[in-house]
Amino acid sequence: MNAGQIIVTILHIIFSISMVVVVLLQSAKSAGLSGSIAGGAETFFGKNKGRTLDALLSKYTSVVAVAFLITSVILFLIL
Repeated sequence: MNAGQIIVTILHIIFSISMVVVVLLQSAKSAGLSGSIAGGAETFFGKNKGRTLDALLSKYTSVVAVAFLITSVILFLIL
């Protein structure tokens, strides 16, 4: 293994662990009909929805997932 492979592998491990942590920190969504009604009301009445912890964790999940995907493709191409 050369230095590039080691660096990408370490980044891949960091992204995988951080993705697990970020997903586990998110709160569970309500399921069923009552959850969909309450979720719609929460979206309608929640003015600061983009500033909540759940929204922030959702954004972090997206970023980490894309970074994980990129490192996965790079590792596939290198190895």
